[in-house]
Amino acid sequence: MHRMTKYRIHIMLLVVAVFVGIAVFLYETDIQPPPMQSILNSDMREQAAHNANEKFVAHKALYDIKLASTHSGSQVVNIAGQMYYEWRPTCDAWLTDHRFNMLYEYTDAPPMHLSSNFSTYESFDGKVFNFSSQRKSNGEVFEEIRGSIQDGVAKFRLPEVKDIELPEGTLFPVAHTIEVARQILSGKRFFNAVIFDGSDMEGAVQVNSFIGDSVDPTLLFKKRDGLDISLLESPAKKVRLAFFPLNSDQITADYEMDLIFHENGVISDMSVEYDDFSVTQKLVALEKIPSQCEMSP
Repeated sequence: MHRMTKYRIHIMLLVVAVFVGIAVFLYETDIQPPPMQSILNSDMREQAAHNANEKFVAHKALYDIKLASTHSGSQVVNIAGQMYYEWRPTCDAWLTDHRFNMLYEYTDAPPMHLSSNFSTYESFDGKVFNFSSQRKSNGEVFEEIRGSIQDGVAKFRLPEVKDIELPEGTLFPVAHTIEVARQILSGKRFFNAVIFDGSDMEGAVQVNSFIGDSVDPTLLFKKRDGLDISLLESPAKKVRLAFFPLNSDQITADYEMDLIFHENGVISDMSVEYDDFSVTQKLVALEKIPSQCEMSP
């Protein structure tokens, strides 16, 4: 099955929250990952998480996904679909929900309709991370993944019982976002980290982040039903992320992505570049929702 059939769900997980108004942009593509930088301890993470939530806005969004380009030799003819995304904090953790509904067309195979549901629970202190996903091909379930983190080990229950020991300092998606913000606010122009999100059974990955320019995405959107323009008025930056396999001397990324981040946590634009094709992800609906903590008595 083509690797894009998963749409690499962890792409969205790794950028689920904004870098607290700070973002990154890559100008050179062939950069080897440097050694890991310092990571916050659990108490510092929790305090940073509470501080970040003062800026984040719980929301749900809908994105149109389209094929942007193909390279020579690509078997992809068309990719089209949508992704629903929901992010909200509880009083002690972040909850995320991703739902993909995609159509893939190839030169040498019948069209394939794929749907994916993926949800996570990530505690503010970085000690608890639970993940669950289900993927269907033409209506039939072909993969289910469930697991959690215990004492630095990713323990999978589905599709098989399997343990993967994570490197010391491994971050989960939202914690990575906050750590990048801390590094950049310290004057850093580059940050490298190891991240685990539970979207597949391949374990953690290395991610390089690069500082970029401010943008005014409100110029790209017009007022219309279902799109809360006020959420797009939050300051935004360009971001470039490069993903590398863990423990590898590979100097080119497996794939790279550009995003527009808002300091309130909204992602208003995104593109992903693979070796043989690239896709765009455009925001078409956006709405603020109450957080789980706000709903508690």
